[in-house]
Amino acid sequence: MALRVVEQVGRSDVGRQREANEDSYVIATPMFAVADGMGGAQAGEVASATAAAVFEAPPDTGDGPERLLSDLTRQANGRIYEMAQSDASRRGMGTTLTAAMVWPEGVSIGHVGDSRAYRLRGGELEQLTHDHSLVAELQRSGQLTAEAAETHPQRSIITRALGPESDVVVDTHTHTTRAGDVYLLCSDGLTGMVSDSEMAGILRGSATLDGAAEALIRAANQSGGKDNITVVLFRLDDGDGDGQSGAEDTLAGQDTIHQGLTANDVQGAAGRQKRPTPSAARAPRAERRSGSRATHARRSRGRRALTGVVVLVAAVAVGIGAYLGARQVYFLGTDDSGLVTMYRGVPYPLPLGVDLYSSEYSSSVPARSLRRDRRERLLDHSWRSRADASDLVHQLERGTLDTGLPR
Repeated sequence: MALRVVEQVGRSDVGRQREANEDSYVIATPMFAVADGMGGAQAGEVASATAAAVFEAPPDTGDGPERLLSDLTRQANGRIYEMAQSDASRRGMGTTLTAAMVWPEGVSIGHVGDSRAYRLRGGELEQLTHDHSLVAELQRSGQLTAEAAETHPQRSIITRALGPESDVVVDTHTHTTRAGDVYLLCSDGLTGMVSDSEMAGILRGSATLDGAAEALIRAANQSGGKDNITVVLFRLDDGDGDGQSGAEDTLAGQDTIHQGLTANDVQGAAGRQKRPTPSAARAPRAERRSGSRATHARRSRGRRALTGVVVLVAAVAVGIGAYLGARQVYFLGTDDSGLVTMYRGVPYPLPLGVDLYSSEYSSSVPARSLRRDRRERLLDHSWRSRADASDLVHQLERGTLDTGLPR
């Protein structure tokens, strides 16, 4: 059975150091795209919006998805190039473009620039695109290490974009799909601030894609928010429904969110509350029947109501248990100012905006001041005792933290 999109969301944020948002995104199932504009005098905003407009209503040409993605990208490139040539104030404007198209045989990707596409499968996050940037090219050729690339003075220079030239080379590729796959398209405002391991943890720990999108943007802003941040997420499955996610449409394969309660437990409880039974769906017809059948229908409805109350009480008890269990552990993260912070609880939100953690202490150390490898190990959301977490933060403030961090 062909998989389809059952949950989708897009979010864009200006970040903390930019005055305008030059990112654009498209959610026009089965087409999704993210564009990150560049250029002065609002030219970047125009470039990304122009590219997005091309993908909002793709023509039904009968071409294969990769051919369609390539043609649409070149069409967007031509429009931006012509605008730049006809208006001196827009010379040099351009945009990145990463697009995904879902079709019965898989998900096809079209890509130019350093915006990225990822896939979460079985709890593992995989980058599907290669950055078209100077630093990435140097890394791929072995001339630059990942550590050196992080602080390279030319790390923001991209080697391919839509607009600067009359034609552009488009990377296209297709990936097979599995039920539960989650795809992430994002601008470098996210990937420049949040590591792949942090993104994977957020996706695994979020109950819904909407919550995941909010958490990803929050994490990028907490790490400095140096650029516009845009994320598009969609999940594939073979389930029935109208394509809109309810409480039961959560990310598959999540880790345990606290001792004794897994994400699947929460999903199951929510699903049992929300899904009507076949007899409930036929209740109006039963009321029109007479004699013993009508009496039986009323009794059945009474039993279903009692069952619903029992399930609701059980779900509330599970929620209380999750909260109390979460208060026994601590982890390190960053606050809204990007400072290393000790939190009490576990780093996972529940539906309806309920967080299982609270801030205990904000240090004076900006997370971005740490080497990337150290930052990833320190802020990996590992559960710690209060003494362990507090000791790490204070060692960090005193500058006495050993290179080998305790786990």
